Amino acid sequence: MFQKLAVGLLISLLSLPGYAQAASTSYPDKAIRVIVGFAAGGPTDVIARSVADYISRKLKQTVIVENKPGANTIIAAELVASSLPDGYTLLAAATNHTMISSLYGDRIKFNPVTSFSPLCTVAVSPTVLVVGPAMQVKNLTEFLIKIRLNPGVYSYATPGTGSGGHFATEAFARLANIKLNHIPYKGAAPAMNDLIAGQVDLSFATLASVLPQINAGKLQALAVASQSRSPFIPNVPTFEESGIHGYSADAWYGLMAPTGTPEQVRLTLEETLKAYSTDPKNTERLAAMGLQPQSICGDAFFDILRSESEMNLKLSKELELKME
Repeated sequence: MFQKLAVGLLISLLSLPGYAQAASTSYPDKAIRVIVGFAAGGPTDVIARSVADYISRKLKQTVIVENKPGANTIIAAELVASSLPDGYTLLAAATNHTMISSLYGDRIKFNPVTSFSPLCTVAVSPTVLVVGPAMQVKNLTEFLIKIRLNPGVYSYATPGTGSGGHFATEAFARLANIKLNHIPYKGAAPAMNDLIAGQVDLSFATLASVLPQINAGKLQALAVASQSRSPFIPNVPTFEESGIHGYSADAWYGLMAPTGTPEQVRLTLEETLKAYSTDPKNTERLAAMGLQPQSICGDAFFDILRSESEMNLKLSKELELKME
């Protein structure tokens, strides 16, 4: 009972102008936590640690990265959403964050969009259509001809049902009016291994996850789902250039705070994250992972969360997707 009263009092204090001003002017005066919903070593974790190190040096304060994997990042997101909105608990999020509502509905205790104050994206990796040696096509036009002549015959690999690759593929299939068979795997690595071995035919994957295989000639990239060609594979056209208009599937990585975080605290973090994305050392570090720096902040970032969540919700209803 006492704990509930204490939390209620703190939240009431946060709503007072004087408290918010005092908190923001001294920010940060203690360690900041960055919560990651994935295990250590993955792209979201690696980026989070790079960003945390930069924030620590710029703001001269300790920044701790904590991995809270599980439940498709719901555990991490819920922890941050329920934290005090003081700028000391942040979420390192990725594109899959906008799929939570469409997969879990009202079973979650937060809203993936309105429960957070989006700070900035820091990196982006476009989705790329890759095929294995079994497909024997040279470009997207040949690919579509082959698929349309054999509807429902060819299979696509994803890291799992409800994953970014699953949503990206189904969105493309509807736009291109084709039918494919979904083969979900338990992770990206086994999916790519079977694609290379010819057990499945194609995959929509983030460029960062398949760039080594493309460069080694084990996979062939047919098109990039972004507005412009990637500097990492400049000879591969975009879907727009290849005749599929309006298809985009960038995978972003960014930081968010709980809703209600004081404006000055948000501005301090946003300015720091903008500086991160323009720092040559960080750009070089991201490039080594097949990622490009990106800095979309505040309201513009919120618009991305909202539009992607709405699109994914519509698609999940069409697919009758529901996670247990």
